[in-house]
Formats: sequence, C-alpha cells, structure tokens
Amino acid sequence: MTTYRPTALVTGASCGIGEETALALVAAGFDVVGTSRDTSRVTPVSGVTFIDLDVASDTSVTAAVQEVIERFGRIDVLVNNAGVGSMGAAEETSVAQAQSVFDTNVFGVMRMVTEVLPYMRGQGRGRIINISSVLGFMPQPYMAVYAASKHAIEGYSESLDHEVREHGVRSLLVEPAYTRTGFEANSAKPDMPLRAYEKQRHIVDGVLAEAVRDGDAPAVVAKAIVAAATDAKPKLRYTAGPTAGRVSTLRRLVPAQAFDKQIRKINRLAG
Repeated sequence: MTTYRPTALVTGASCGIGEETALALVAAGFDVVGTSRDTSRVTPVSGVTFIDLDVASDTSVTAAVQEVIERFGRIDVLVNNAGVGSMGAAEETSVAQAQSVFDTNVFGVMRMVTEVLPYMRGQGRGRIINISSVLGFMPQPYMAVYAASKHAIEGYSESLDHEVREHGVRSLLVEPAYTRTGFEANSAKPDMPLRAYEKQRHIVDGVLAEAVRDGDAPAVVAKAIVAAATDAKPKLRYTAGPTAGRVSTLRRLVPAQAFDKQIRKINRLAG
C-alpha cells in the first residue's frame, strides 16, 4: 500500500512527549505510526497506528520498519523519541548499566536511522528528528551517563546531517529542557551506590524532581518536533520551550567559569 499523505514514525509514543508528538503530527496532516515495546498495554490514540518495537533489538527494529513500509509504502519523518533516564554519580554507575542506557538512547537511534535511511534516500527526501536535551550541550552532575548519551546524539546527528543532505534527507535535533513526564521517577538508579555520594545525590535528586515538576508540558516539545518536521527550511537544532532557549543562549554566551559556578549553585554543590 502507498499513501499520498506523508508518514511519520514516532518511537516511544505510548505516553509523554511521544504521545503528544504523535497527536500533533496527526493534526499536521501526517499518517502516524507510533511504537511501544508492548502495544497490548497502550491506550488507543486517535489517528495513530501502534506497532511493537524495542529499539534495543536489531530484529525488532528491522521488523517494525518493514511493517511501516508494507502498510504505508513510505516514511517521510522519523522521530527518535524512545529513551531511558539514568541518575546517580558516575562512579556509582556500572559499565553494564551505562551500556544499557546507551543501547537505547544512542544505539537505538543508530539502529532506527540505519534501517530507515535506505527508504528516505530512495524517496529523495525525509527528516530524521532525534530528541536530545539541554543535557546534550551542558553538564548535569549525578546524571553523567544520561548526559553522555545525549552529548553522543548531538555529535551523531550533526555529523549525519552533513552526510545525508545531498540525498534530500535532513538529520535534526530537538532539545527540551525538563519536561513534566515523570522522568526522574522512571530513571534507573545507580546500581553501585556509594556512601560518599549519598547525601549529595539525594539533594540533586530533589532539585531534579522539582525541575521536572515545574517543567514544560510535553505539548511544548511536540510543537518543536512538528516545526522540525514541517519547516520549509529546517534548522539543525530546535530548542523546545523558553527554558531550553535561555539555557542554550547562556551556554553560548556566558564565560565558562561563570557557567560552571551556576551549575554548582543550582545543584547545591559545595565548593
């Protein structure tokens, strides 16, 4: 089957940013396929076709993309939204735990891109939208592994964009600040907790919980994603919401020493 409407594939679309994005893309005129690791638990979303997908599995990624092609005949936009959180000091996080985070947040994106790109190149057009974070360009103590995964996505996406532009494809980044998604409650906790970091970790956990509670609505991020999907002349980076925009500006303009002090102040770090 081939549809004449553009088709968008949104990973991690069962809730939060992914669900809001799927709905916003439907409203923008797309046929939308949303994914979840277990669609039997997904509440139906009007206008969205759900399929099973685990981005950490090569087999699952191949099967899911093939299913979209068989149903719709095309993929015009890929939104790599599926991801996992990770909290705790760097020393408290085992390499195995870090590998698990990267397998979803980084290698999951790479799997999806590798599988979708041949179809986009064949069409001569397409947009890959990778969901990064303000933590893709700034540090966050007690979230080193998560920040590292988003820094990796920034470098990967920008490099990819140079490679695929001549084929009519763009690789774009959307950078949210803290968003009201229950992120901190669902993030992996350190698997090797150390007493040396326990007090400060709890302080930072509280700071992050407050930031998420007061953060942007998922619809704010969805709006930025739709802009990336539909702008006639897309930008490489889209900050999502006023907080993300301010942080991005400060990161570029504020002297490094002053920015460093502000990071420590916000997270109530000594020294």
